[in-house]
Amino acid sequence: MTQISQRRLAILGAVVLAGVFLAANAHLLTVALRSQPDCVAPAPDKPPARRAC
Repeated sequence: MTQISQRRLAILGAVVLAGVFLAANAHLLTVALRSQPDCVAPAPDKPPARRAC
């Protein structure tokens, strides 16, 4: 394997790794923003977490 092909392979690997990292973080952010748990009845002596509950 020549030095140029090794360099191209290393750059391609870094780009793929960065793409996977960004895609995983985008998925995590999407799931976090879409998941809204239902309101549950709090304990009598504690207020609800959100005022809308």
